[in-house]
Amino acid sequence: MGSLGAIVKHPDDIYPLLKLKMAARQAEKQIPTEPHWGFCYLMLLKVSRSFALVIQQLGTELRNAVCIFYLVLRALDTVEDDTAIDTDVKVPILIAFHRHIYDRDWHFSCGTKEYKVLMDQFHHVSTAFLELEKNYQEAIEDITKRMGAGMAKFICKEVETVDDYDEYCHYVAGLVGLGLSKLFHASGSEDLASDYLSNSMGLFLQKTNIIRDYLEDINEIPKSRMFWPRQIWSKYVNKLEDLKYEENSIKAVQCLNDMVTNALLHAEDCLKYMSDLRDPSIFRFCAIPQVMAIGTLALCYNNIEVFRGVVKMRRGLTAKVIDRTKTIADVYGAFFDFSCMLKSKVDKNDPNATKTLSRLEAIQKTCSESGLLSKRRLGKKIQSSFLGIG
Repeated sequence: MGSLGAIVKHPDDIYPLLKLKMAARQAEKQIPTEPHWGFCYLMLLKVSRSFALVIQQLGTELRNAVCIFYLVLRALDTVEDDTAIDTDVKVPILIAFHRHIYDRDWHFSCGTKEYKVLMDQFHHVSTAFLELEKNYQEAIEDITKRMGAGMAKFICKEVETVDDYDEYCHYVAGLVGLGLSKLFHASGSEDLASDYLSNSMGLFLQKTNIIRDYLEDINEIPKSRMFWPRQIWSKYVNKLEDLKYEENSIKAVQCLNDMVTNALLHAEDCLKYMSDLRDPSIFRFCAIPQVMAIGTLALCYNNIEVFRGVVKMRRGLTAKVIDRTKTIADVYGAFFDFSCMLKSKVDKNDPNATKTLSRLEAIQKTCSESGLLSKRRLGKKIQSSFLGIG
C-alpha cells in the first residue's frame, strides 16, 4: 500500500489501493502450475508488478503471448543495459537473440537481482515460447530480430540528433508497439493498426521513461547511459552530466522542459490509436500505461527533482488510474486534465513555452472535440489529487 503520510493526505486513495492489492494477490494465485509457465508469470510479477497486473485484463491465449513477448524483450534489454559486458560480446548476442528464443538450452548470465534470474533460467521462457501458436511466434521473432539489430547499432553510436533519439526509441519501444499490434491482430480481436500509430504508442512511453530516469542513467556504474539527444541538451550545458549539478539548475529545468515538449508530440497519435481499439480488455491494457505516462510528464515538467532523485506518481494515484481507466472517455479526460496541469506549470519565460503551450492546446482540442469529456470517470478530482502528491 501507499505510505501512511500519503494516505492521511489522500484518504480517497484507500479504496483503489485495496483493490490494487487484491488484484496483485489474485494475479499471484493465478500463476500456472506448469514449471515453465509458472516461472514466466512469477518473473513478470518480479520485473514489472504493474505490467503483471495490467496483463491480467487479457484473455488466456493473448495473455500468454504478451507475457512471453514482454519477457523476451526484457531479457534482450537486460543484455543491452548491462554496461559490464564488453561490446564485442554484447553486439553478437543482441543480433542473434531472435534465434536463441528457439533454443531451450540457451542462457547468458548477466544483469542483477531478478533480471539475472531471468537470464540464468531463460530456458523456461524459450519452452513457453515454443508452445505459442505459430503466428504469435513469428510476430515475436520478427520484433526481437529488429530490436536486437537496432540496439546493436546504438551500442556503437551516441544519440546525437533528435532523429537519432526517435530512431533509438523506435528500436527499443516503437517496435514493442508494432509487435503488440501484431499480437492483437493475430488473436483476431483487433484490426492491424498502422505502424506509424503503433510506433508513437511506444515512443510516448519510452521518452517518458528516459526523461524520468535521467539521474539513474547518468549515474550508472561502471559507465553512464546517455539517451537525451545532444541536439537538445547542448543548447543548455556543455556535457549531459552537467545538468545534475546545482549551479546549472535553471538550465537543467529548461532542458527538461524541452524534452517533455518533444515527448508531447506523440500524445495525439496515442489518442487516435486507443480510440480505434474495439476489445475492452486490450483497450485497458494499452490505455493504463499511456495515462500513467502523461501523468508522469505532468509531474516531471519544470521539476528540478528529476535531477536530484526519483520522481514518480504516488502509489495511490497510480491505483486510481488503474481502477478508473476503463473507457476512451476516461482516457480523453485524463489526457485533458493532465494537459491542464502541465499548462499551469508553463513559465512564459521558458525558451520553449510557446511550443509547449501549442502542443498542450492541440491535445486539449482533440480531447474536447471527442465530445466525451463529460463521461470520464477520473474526473476533475484527479487535478487536486495529483497536485497534492506526497
